[in-house]
Amino acid sequence: MIALATHIANMVGWTGDLIAKDSFDVAPPGAPPYKEEPAGSKKELLERFDKAVTAARAALAGASDEHLMANWAFLEGGKTVFTMPRIVCLRSFIMNHTIHHRAQLGVYLRLNDIPVPAIYGPSADEQSF
Repeated sequence: MIALATHIANMVGWTGDLIAKDSFDVAPPGAPPYKEEPAGSKKELLERFDKAVTAARAALAGASDEHLMANWAFLEGGKTVFTMPRIVCLRSFIMNHTIHHRAQLGVYLRLNDIPVPAIYGPSADEQSF
């Protein structure tokens, strides 16, 4: 569960790189591949997430519409996997990806008898019947 929660926290941080850089290589030639180090505690996880949200908001606030419409590329081993406008990557590669994994985390919480927090209003665990 911590690896998934770490991934979610880190994904928010990808926003700044996606806006600042023209591409990302998950396994750059001659360098180690991208690797996520799991957070060591809930406190560390929340700190990562909060820092990533702050940086993402600043990057978005400073980006022009023209810059967001410019192409961005995802690479693996120096080879292009896909190229799309940054705004599309933000929506699909970051937002939709985060939503997908957040739902997975909700399932893991439920399977471990941990109350699922509110996402779009109260969860069933927060309502009193």
